[in-house]
Amino acid sequence: MKPNEHSWVLITGASSGFGEEFARQYAAQGKSLVLVARRLDKLEALSAQLREQFAVEVIVEQVDLSSIPAVIELHKRLSERRIVVDVLINNAGHGLQGPFLDQPLDRSLAMIDLDIASLTALTHVFAADMRARKRGHILMVASLLSFQGVKNFAVYSAAKAYVLRFSDALHRELKSDGVIVTALCPGMSDTGFAQSARQTITPALKMVMMQPQPVVRAGIRALQAGRLSVVPGFGNKAMTVLTWATPRRFHQGLMARIMGA
Repeated sequence: MKPNEHSWVLITGASSGFGEEFARQYAAQGKSLVLVARRLDKLEALSAQLREQFAVEVIVEQVDLSSIPAVIELHKRLSERRIVVDVLINNAGHGLQGPFLDQPLDRSLAMIDLDIASLTALTHVFAADMRARKRGHILMVASLLSFQGVKNFAVYSAAKAYVLRFSDALHRELKSDGVIVTALCPGMSDTGFAQSARQTITPALKMVMMQPQPVVRAGIRALQAGRLSVVPGFGNKAMTVLTWATPRRFHQGLMARIMGA
């Protein structure tokens, strides 16, 4: 991206966790931001902080991303304002721990709507603009769980597997059009996600838990470098190697114990 071009970074799920940290790190680079989430009060508080601290332009969009029509309307509003989204951070997502059959069906389907359908729609509308301009960057926030099916995380790990494979395919499809697609696969991180997912924090998870700052920094650097994907943290990298090197029966059982499933 040329320094004098007025382009924007759109971050979904920007009101907390990784999304908030992406906003802070891109603001520190002087980028103009479009912050998208459902919680308007948190978005407005964050945008005020970023404007004051970094003197950047920030647009706040309160959107229920589980609604595809809402995603289409978001794209339409930004296009009408001539907001050029050069970087799309597909961060919004929802997780839930527990046996699949013990969860209400509507909660599992809502997870699929947000983690898969919404991400797909956002990518389609904004990547089409990027391809037309022959320039753009898309970061897909997947998960360490995307590498395997994990007991008591059946829908979430499957949804994140979709995100990772979708990202892998688009990385190759769009590269010749000047659009970079990268997957970020974080492990356990101190973002508040575990609490909202009602996840058990085992001693093993506490040992490998990362802070959001280095995870987000690794994602931004990988995207800027045009990498296919990145797994932040030595322990998380070791787990991915173990996944590739061992039978599914072994590493899925190990992950189930680590995750307290």
